[in-house]
Amino acid sequence: MPLPAPVLDHVVIDVRDQIDEAMRGFAALGFQLTPRGRHTLGSVNHLAMFATDYLELLGFAPDGATRLEIMRFPAGLNGLVFKTGDADIVHREAQAAGLPVLPVQAFSRPVTLDGVSQDARFRTTRLDADKIAMGRIYFCEHRTPELVWRPEWQAHPNSACAIARVVVATADPRRTAELFRALFGRNAVADRAGHCVVAAGTAQVELVTPRAIAAEFGEAAAAPVGRAEYMAALALRVGSLATAAQQLRAVPGVRIEPHRAVVPASAASNTTIVFAD
Repeated sequence: MPLPAPVLDHVVIDVRDQIDEAMRGFAALGFQLTPRGRHTLGSVNHLAMFATDYLELLGFAPDGATRLEIMRFPAGLNGLVFKTGDADIVHREAQAAGLPVLPVQAFSRPVTLDGVSQDARFRTTRLDADKIAMGRIYFCEHRTPELVWRPEWQAHPNSACAIARVVVATADPRRTAELFRALFGRNAVADRAGHCVVAAGTAQVELVTPRAIAAEFGEAAAAPVGRAEYMAALALRVGSLATAAQQLRAVPGVRIEPHRAVVPASAASNTTIVFAD
């Protein structure tokens, strides 16, 4: 039986050993980032929190362990994460669908609020990234959401408030879409003039050809780094495009268009970022 309709939880931009540089770069783009988190898995992160989803910068620090699942990817948008209330159910259904699913993983990271440290706890069900070309796709069960979605972390100088689009480059969108049909059912994917769209709550995942990526983003496009299929771009909703444009005015290569602002991948850890109202 397919899983319920997908709802996006967060996206992950892998920054490898450039976590300090990424933190400064995304702060310059107008994101209010959370303090550095340290996972029990060894990785470190900073988050840009929105109302129901978020953007994660994930890497490793010189004084921490190196996660091989991060090392195997180049810098860029490499994680697509859906919400679940029970990681075990996802594991069972993915296994029944014949998908390459890994054992449920539990981990945590400390969060300090008002001088008191508490553990934010997670359970994830991951598809085997060695067998999924586009990157890491997994489901996150938040055991302590109150330690993650804090109102004080959701006000960004660029007025970003939600993820709107995740754009995936693939030579064959219909073939790639079969993964999402296997997870969520045949009706989870819509065919639209040569590309495929998966509705994921208030966001959508778009599977498009590399030619379409080049046509939309031009020199702002992410580098494939030898990959035939990859997550290429992220679009965010903003409360005010004028506010976002003002924040981004000093970013090299940024394009301010009538209804959106496009940040080149060169300024955002090999991820094209679009701000639109």
